[in-house]
Amino acid sequence: MNNNTPTRPLLGKVALVAGGTRGGGRGIAVELGAAGATVYVTGRSSSAGRSDLDRPETIEETAARITAAGGLGVPVRTDHSSPPEVRALIDRIAAEQGGRLDILVNSVWGGDPLTDWAHPLWEQDLDRGLRLLRRAVETHVITSRYALPLMVARRDGLVIEVTDGNTARYRGSFFYDLAKSAVIRLAVAQAAELQEFDVAAVALTPGFLRTEALLEHFDVTESTWRDAVAKDPDFGHSETPAYLGRAVVALAADSAIMAKTGRALATWDLSKEYGFTDNDGSQPDFAAHWAAALEPSLGPLGAPL
Repeated sequence: MNNNTPTRPLLGKVALVAGGTRGGGRGIAVELGAAGATVYVTGRSSSAGRSDLDRPETIEETAARITAAGGLGVPVRTDHSSPPEVRALIDRIAAEQGGRLDILVNSVWGGDPLTDWAHPLWEQDLDRGLRLLRRAVETHVITSRYALPLMVARRDGLVIEVTDGNTARYRGSFFYDLAKSAVIRLAVAQAAELQEFDVAAVALTPGFLRTEALLEHFDVTESTWRDAVAKDPDFGHSETPAYLGRAVVALAADSAIMAKTGRALATWDLSKEYGFTDNDGSQPDFAAHWAAALEPSLGPLGAPL
């Protein structure tokens, strides 16, 4: 994928951000738009109604931000657990974009209300745990199944699997850990099968991400987020969804992206490699913070996968 201009390197590119209603997905979608891309943004929360997460953010709001940033946002309400809905979405993209899809971001999550941090596997609600896996892993599989043929046909493209963590360290809850680890493996498997078609696939993790829900949890806004550091010192090393989005843009604009295919990457490493910053000009490095402040009590993060 070659740069078009220094500030709009993705001009003319077509992206799909699956799960772009809020959080990291929204940050990615908006930054892709700022880089000039046409971005199809999907999710279950729209102006027509909220998902079962019952949050106010909508795909239409994300699409408007994409367009305001300089791209073109196209909202399509889609339940990515439904193969017919995903197939219809991909058929629409193919019809509207002449068969072109350059970037696929699998960012569907929705597992927060299903994650049990308090109990081991044998004490957890099995249906709840399996629903988390279906929501956080099967949705990615279904989306790639229908989207990849567009990339294979053109022998060009990038798949990004958004996860949490890029090492084998246990993440503290059985089904949560299984979902996030599986997403990394999805990138590895797709990379192996797509290699001969010059299509790259990587997993990507942010650090401590300042999502809308997390800001609400601390009763702060993006402009006052540092007020929450007194409650949680680790929050001082958090990053915005835009930082994650800029990592995606850097990868999508890298003409040598095939050198990274199959790897599990992190915002803190990519920011140093590509030179992008967060909104305040900083380069948050949660791995460095972990090593300095958390490793003595929680152990090392481990080497990247």
